[in-house]
Amino acid sequence: MSDAENEVPTIATDLVVTKYKMAAEITNKVLKELVEGCVVGASVRDLCMKGDARMTEETAKCYKKAKKLLKGIAFPTCISVNNTICHFSPLMSEPDVVMADGDVVKIDMGCHLDGFVAVVAHTVVIGASAEKPVTGRKADALLAAHLASEAALRLLKPGHETYEVTETVTKIAKEFKCNPVEGMLSHQLEKDRIDGEKTIIQNPSEAQRKEHEKFDFELNEVYAMDVLVSTGEGRGKEKDVKVTIYKKTDITYMLKMKASREFFSKISNSVGSMPFNIRSLEDEKKARLGVLECVSHRLIEPFQVLQEKEGEYVAQFKFTVLLMPNGPLKITGLPFDEATVKSEHSIQDVEIQTLLQSSVRTKEANKKKKKAAEAEVKAVTSGDADAAPMLVES
Repeated sequence: MSDAENEVPTIATDLVVTKYKMAAEITNKVLKELVEGCVVGASVRDLCMKGDARMTEETAKCYKKAKKLLKGIAFPTCISVNNTICHFSPLMSEPDVVMADGDVVKIDMGCHLDGFVAVVAHTVVIGASAEKPVTGRKADALLAAHLASEAALRLLKPGHETYEVTETVTKIAKEFKCNPVEGMLSHQLEKDRIDGEKTIIQNPSEAQRKEHEKFDFELNEVYAMDVLVSTGEGRGKEKDVKVTIYKKTDITYMLKMKASREFFSKISNSVGSMPFNIRSLEDEKKARLGVLECVSHRLIEPFQVLQEKEGEYVAQFKFTVLLMPNGPLKITGLPFDEATVKSEHSIQDVEIQTLLQSSVRTKEANKKKKKAAEAEVKAVTSGDADAAPMLVES
């Protein structure tokens, strides 16, 4: 195989950018539907299942003629409420959570087309509006997470490095008397991989800081920038909530149990290297049995459900960003309505104020290309993929 065939495709190629944008369009569409479903009395489990079903439906509409092209869920829908930090997506046999007025709800999800991943996370407060804004500690966490994600976006470009993002997120959280969740990682994205080599760490402990490498941002890279801010100490604990989401590793081992071999074969063929929820398998009981041996020999790794102290609140904003020649291009995420959030704190640091007021992109993209790209994404996600043009924003 030649070096060219071995090369990992990047966003230097228009077609790769198009696939990222198509996946992002689907992710944003489904996220919007889930946000609209976050009302008093809504079931977290039902919304998680809806999110997964809708991502599967929408990705199935794309590239129908390309039979070998893999597509579907890149990160199963998780909905974590109040002090639950992440990865909550309960099985049918596990207790559900029902949303109540004032709950802080974090939705985390993503899909992929041909291995090109678009992930997102968004936080809403049930019942919040401009007439009834979020206040107090909930507002502090929300604004801190939102503004930290906006600042991070402006630093994700060549000439900056990962620890600049780490320090900036911490400074903004402190302005709101909050803490970033310790040790959480934002990963570089590559084809068929949601956890690329380069990572951005949040609020590292002294030990983590010594071990965690610093990386420079480079043109044509893609990142899943994930900001989680807590009103508490920012230390996530594994409590009594069962893990439901896992991902295959590169480790090999000859499994002994038949149930384990069947389980591992199914996930290898259906999801490959992407994370999955064992709820998606037909027989939940058999799947849970198969998981045990696979985890003990590290063939799959769990995404632990982490929680802050009771009574604290955690807010999260995650977006997928392409490091383009004219600046970072954020392709996932919904608008944040600051009119619905009122905090008594604000950013006093002049450098951070200047950063937040700066333009994300260095120059206006070609409008004809931008319109053509938007038309293409719309055509593909509505099922007309194969006839769509290939012009994209550069």
